[in-house]
Amino acid sequence: MKPFAWYLVGLGSMLWLSAGASPEATNAPAREAPRRARVVVVHDPGATLTFTPQLAPVCTMVDRAMTHLTAQATPGEAWRSLVTTQDIVGLKVFSRPGATSGTRPAVVEAVVKGLLAAGLPPRQVIVWDKNIADLRQAGFFRLAERYGVRVAGSAEAGYDEKVAYETPLLGQLIWGDVEFGRTGQGVGRRSFVSKLISEMTKVITVAPLLNHNLAGVSGHLYGLAMGSMDNTLRFETSGDRLADAVPDALILDVFYDRLTFHITDALICQYEGEERQLLHYSKPLNELWFSKDPVALDVLAVEELNRQRQAAGAPGVKASLQLYENASLVWLGVSNPRQIEVVRLPERTE
Repeated sequence: MKPFAWYLVGLGSMLWLSAGASPEATNAPAREAPRRARVVVVHDPGATLTFTPQLAPVCTMVDRAMTHLTAQATPGEAWRSLVTTQDIVGLKVFSRPGATSGTRPAVVEAVVKGLLAAGLPPRQVIVWDKNIADLRQAGFFRLAERYGVRVAGSAEAGYDEKVAYETPLLGQLIWGDVEFGRTGQGVGRRSFVSKLISEMTKVITVAPLLNHNLAGVSGHLYGLAMGSMDNTLRFETSGDRLADAVPDALILDVFYDRLTFHITDALICQYEGEERQLLHYSKPLNELWFSKDPVALDVLAVEELNRQRQAAGAPGVKASLQLYENASLVWLGVSNPRQIEVVRLPERTE
C-alpha cells in the first residue's frame, strides 16, 4: 500500500479510537518528527569464536557503547540516564531461531549485568518474547536463574481487551487469540496487546541481524509488534500488510511511551533462513549497534543483509523499505540513510 493510502488507514484507526476507545489505546500521538538519528557501532574481533559469543568481550562492548550513546562518563551513569531503580525494564528478544541465530543470550546477559550494576533490582528486569517455549529453548531461563531476573512470554501473560490495534483487515483467528471462537460484527479486526507490556515502564529491544523475507529484517519494529499482540497471522501473508500494520500498531501509547533504546545484535549476520538456523548463510561481524531510533537500526540492518548476501554470491533479494518509510511518517524514527549518523568506535588496542 502506498504511504498516502496507509495514512488514510491510520486516520481511520484514529477516528475509531476517538469514538470510544480507551485513552491507553490511542495511536494518534502529537509528537515531533525526528530529523536525524545517531547509531553507535562497536566492534571486537574476539566477540565470537566459531559462531559462539564470548561474554567478556561482549560486556566490554556494551559498556563502551552505552557511555558513547548517552555521553556519560561511566557505564553506571549511562544506564541511570535512561532508567531509574523504580522502573520495570523489559528486554525484548527474538528467541524463536535459537541462541545462535536469534538474539544471543550473551548480549542480553551483558545488558542485565549493566542494569543490575546500576542498581535496578533483579525482579524488575524482564527478559521476554512472545512464547515461553522459545525463550526456554534459546537458553534465557538459564540466564534468569543466574541473575534472579524474570522471563516471560507475552502470549502466556494474556491479552488486555481494552488495548488493541484495529484495522478492517480480517484474518483466520487461531486458538490463543482473544476472539477465537467468537462471532459477530467486527470479530477478527482487532489485535489485542499483551498485558505484559503494561506491566513494564521501559522497553529495550535486542534484535538479531537476521533476514526476514517480507520485512527485510527480523528487527526491532517487526519483532516488537508481532511479539506483543494476538491475531497477527493476517499481517504475515504479504509485505504490504506488514508495512501497514507494524508502524500503525507501534504508535499506540502502550508501546511508544515505553520505548527506551535499541540494540542490534550484529555479532553474526544471517542473510538467509529467517527463523531457521543456517550458519552456512551467516557471517560473523562481531559488532553491536546501539541507538534510540529503531527505524534507523532496521534500515541499516536491511542494507547490511543485502551487502553480505551480495558478497557471498547468494541470490539477490530486493527488500522493500516501505515498512520503515511508513514508520518514519508516524515519527517512529528516521528511514532515510542520509539522515543517519553512524559513529564507529575505534577498536581497543589493549
